[in-house]
This record gives sequence, structure tokens and C-alpha cells, in this order.
Amino acid sequence: MLNTVLVITNSLKGDVTMLDSILFQIVAIVALGILSQWIAWRFRLPAIVIMSLVGLIVGPFLGFFNPKESFGEIFNPIISLAVAIILFEGSLSLDIREIKDSRKAIFRISTIGSLIAWIAGSFAAHYLAGISLDVAFIIGGIFIVTGPTVIMPLLRQAKLKERPATILKWEGIVVDPFGALVALFALQVVLWTNDTISGTSLLLFFGASILSALLGLAAGFLLGRLLEHGYIPEFLKSPIVLVSVLLVFVLSDTIMHETGLLAVTAMGIIMANMHLTSLRDLLHFKENISVLMISGIFIMLTASLPVDTLMDILSWNMLLFVLAMLFIVRPVSIWLATIGVDLTKQERILIGWIAPRGIVALTVSGFFASVLREEGFEDADIITALTLALVFATVLAHGFSISWLAKKLDLQATDETGVMIVGGSPFSAVFGEALQSFNKPVLIIDRSWGALGHARQQGLKTEVGDILSEKTEYHVDLTPYEILIAATEEDAYNALICQHFVPELGREHIFQTPSHSGDPSGYSKSIGGKSLFDEDYDIHALNRLIEEGYMIRKTHLTDQYTLGDFINDNHKSIPLFAVDSDNNLVFLANAKKRSFDVGTTIVSLTSPTRMMEKAMGKATNNENQPKD
Repeated sequence: MLNTVLVITNSLKGDVTMLDSILFQIVAIVALGILSQWIAWRFRLPAIVIMSLVGLIVGPFLGFFNPKESFGEIFNPIISLAVAIILFEGSLSLDIREIKDSRKAIFRISTIGSLIAWIAGSFAAHYLAGISLDVAFIIGGIFIVTGPTVIMPLLRQAKLKERPATILKWEGIVVDPFGALVALFALQVVLWTNDTISGTSLLLFFGASILSALLGLAAGFLLGRLLEHGYIPEFLKSPIVLVSVLLVFVLSDTIMHETGLLAVTAMGIIMANMHLTSLRDLLHFKENISVLMISGIFIMLTASLPVDTLMDILSWNMLLFVLAMLFIVRPVSIWLATIGVDLTKQERILIGWIAPRGIVALTVSGFFASVLREEGFEDADIITALTLALVFATVLAHGFSISWLAKKLDLQATDETGVMIVGGSPFSAVFGEALQSFNKPVLIIDRSWGALGHARQQGLKTEVGDILSEKTEYHVDLTPYEILIAATEEDAYNALICQHFVPELGREHIFQTPSHSGDPSGYSKSIGGKSLFDEDYDIHALNRLIEEGYMIRKTHLTDQYTLGDFINDNHKSIPLFAVDSDNNLVFLANAKKRSFDVGTTIVSLTSPTRMMEKAMGKATNNENQPKD
């Protein structure tokens, strides 16, 4: 009896230890993924590159853990569900109004371009990587995918102009499920030609694909109607949408493997184009989930790679295949597909170069490798190594080159921090001109054309419209503007604008002029943006100062003239912002609480009498100078 108790106790201890180990690995994977994202943001590096390197270091290089071995049978389902959520989140942003003049290019690239890339990639895998034509025909379909897991982080990093960014985003999300379906279709054809399956199975594949698309469309439409008509309470909207996505994916994938991706993509696209009032809230929730998923999945996949597979990547035939995909297959497919399309040469070069592969390619290739292995194809084992070689090469090459190439081709919106000012007024015009003098992109937007008159006189870029309206959002390219300043005469409207853009820009990049309607001190902190100036200087007071003749003054800090000298010497000046020696922008709510290095320029609003005193002082000093 005692021996039995000891055996049970030891068994339980072992189970607890194993559970602790798995729990530790789950937390470590998520933590490392988010840490990689932060490092990439902090040092302006491609996030997918950092995540891949971190996964390799903790996995095959140092051997800290192997998620695939630890998680066992649930490893692949976890990856599949995560990919479904990521793909749905990406397709949820595919509003047809966004593509405007890019519809033809997106259609041609997603269809003709994908077909050319499939055929050319298959021949490259056969003749350069040494894979049989049957297997190459299958994996050629996998390699056309450029999903949101890799494209979206690169687009955020590169700040491309609107048209090339839109084309790359739509291609990445739309082609993702089609790549898996193309490979699945190729598998069915190969098995059919080898008399492994009948023609009926081939017809069933097409039927299952159509059924999956219809399932996704129906589920998305039904869910959208339920959301819009108030049948789902606010606190349950995001959870119900998340669960619905997973159910649609699993149901479709049960009908036929890999068709679940098509279903969730169709579901997201139809919901994106129903113009739901709660869509923005859903997008923010899904984006947060997606960031966690992308971060964790990249660490899991790279940490699970065997060392032997990594060594296979270094062979000459792998290198030749990757080079062909990078410099021949992708550029040629884009150039042929966009013949007669209204794209500039620079846009075709950039789009023809950028095609990073990611999670979908890795997960789908694993499925096809196992199926082909069971069917007796000897070169099925090389599929994983071939996919990894292409993924790593494209992630590194495109991740480090996209910003540089976009800048060289003049397709980068800006490499400076842009400022968008909401509210046209005399002060906004003077303030915007001062910012623009430091090469900062400035946009002033107002609902009234007349209110923008001062800005137009200063030669600033202006737009008429309500910044909160969807029409303005799709009409105006807001990509270059990382900082938003709400400076209208309505405090509540300013706060609403700030709250609207917090999820997109971050609270640290959103400001508003001080409240002038006697609101409680906690109002702007909890709802609005950060106060741009001291509380005495609301937009009405600032406009009065401009009418009184207050002017912009730039003060350059030196070893002889420090910040303390500026504060003591400028009682009639209002500090607006500072620009350091690296042209970084800092807004000043209270200059006395700040410290700046030598070389910083402080821009202030100075009274005309003070400017006259300064001018007279300089004239007096010049007169007192000894003459030759």
C-alpha cells in the first residue's frame, strides 16, 4: 500500500514539473516575442528579423527549449488557429474604398502575377533545388504567399506612399489563402495523375473550396447584421467575433484541409465592406491579438527547427533557388502582370522586390511535407528546408532593404516626423509654418474652407473635411503624420479627436490645446490628448496673441547661452517646441521642467515689443563695436 502511494506521489510530482515547464515555455515564448517587437521598435529594425533571430538563439542554437516537442500534438493546431486569427484581422481592414485607383493593379498581381510566380517558382524548385517536378509543382503554389504576418510590420516600418503600400497589403492578404489552395489543387492533380485518387476527388476539392468561401461570406454577413442591429452587447462583441472566426475556420478545415484560410478571409472582407459602426473597435481588439499571435508564432516556429534542417539551408542548390526566387521569379511575375497598368517604373521595381514569406508558408509546407511523405514521395523531406531558406532570405533581404529602396525610389512618404493639425486658425498657420521650416511635413485640416485661409497664405498643405468621417479617412493619406494636434475651438471635439486616434498613433503622439471651457482638470488626461501648452494659452488666447503681432522666434542653445539663460531672458515669450541637433521634435508644455543639450533650437512665440528690444539691443552692440 505504501509503495503504491509513493508511486502515485512521484507520478504527480513529475506531472507538476512537466506542467510547470510547459507553462514556463508559453510565458517565455510570448515574452520573447513582445520583447523582440519592442527591440525592433526601439532601434528601428524589422520586427520579423529580430523575432526569427531570437527564436533561433533560444531554440536550435542554445537549446533552451523546443516548443514542437513540448507541445506535442497541439503544436500544429495552435499554429493553425493563430494563422486564422491573423488572416481574419488582416482581411478585416480590406475596405474596397481604400484601393481607389489600384484595383486593376491588385487584381492583375493577385491573379496573373500569382499564376506566373507559381509556374516559374515550380521550375526553379525543380531545376535548381533538384526536386521532382510533381513535388515542385505543389510547393510552387506555397511560395506565392506574402501574408500579413510579414507584410504589415514592414509597411509600418517603411512608411511607404499610399499606392504601393495599399497594393502590397492587399496582395499579401488576398493571395495568402489562395496560395494554400493552389498548392492543395496541385496536390490533387499530382495524386490524380498518379492514379492515387479519382477524378471525383478532384471535383470535390473545387466544391469544398467554393463551399468554404460561401461559408465565410454567410458567417461574416450574419455576424455583421447581428452586430449592427444590437443583438450582441458591447462587452461581448469582440469575444463573439473571435469565437466565430475560430468556428468558421475549424468547420471549413474539417470539410477539406487548408480551406479554412479561404473561409476566414472571405468572412473578414465582407465584414470590412459592410461599414459596421463597431468595426474600428473590433479592428483594435483584433490588432492587439494579432501582435501577440505573430510574436509568439515566429518564436515557436524558429525555436522548433532542427539543426539538420538549418544545415540543409546552406547547400548550393538551396542558395541558387533562393536567388532565382528573389531576383528572377518575383520581379518578372510583377512586371509581366502589370503591363498596361497605371503604375510608375519605381512602383513596379519596389513591388517586384518586396515579397517576404512568413508563417503561412511555414505551416502549410509542413502539412504538405507530411502528406507527400505518406504518399511515398522521397524528396518530400526537403520541402521544410526549402521553405525555411526562402522565408529567412526574404525576411532578411526585404526587412533591411524596404526603407532604403523606398527612399531611393522616392516612394517613402517621409523619413521625418509629420504633424497633422486639426483646426484652421491664425495660430495654426503660424505654428505650422514654424514646424515646416524644420522640414517637418505639416497638414492642417478643418471642416471649413474659410478657416484654412491663413494656412493657404503660408503655403501649407490643407484639407477640407471632418477628420472623424470615413470619407476623409479614405480621401486623405495620413501615413506621413505621426503626431496629431487637436486645436479647434471646441474642447469636446478636440477630446473626441484625440480619443479616436489614440489606438493608431499612441497617446504620447497626441496633443491638444488647453481647455478653455472650465472643464475639470482630469478631463483632458482621461479622455483627450496631452496638453500642448500651459493652461493659460488656449486656442482663443493664442489667436489673440497672433492678432496682437506676436511672432515666431528661434533660439539656438550654445555653451554660452543655455536653457536657463533662455528662461530668464524671455518673460514675454511662450515656448512652443524644440528641435535637437538630430532634428527630433519635442513639444514644450513647461520649458522650466525640461533639459536640452547644446545645439537644440527652441521655437517660441514672442511679443513684438520683446522682438523690438532684441533688435535695438543688437543695433546698440553693433554701434559700440570698435571701427577699423
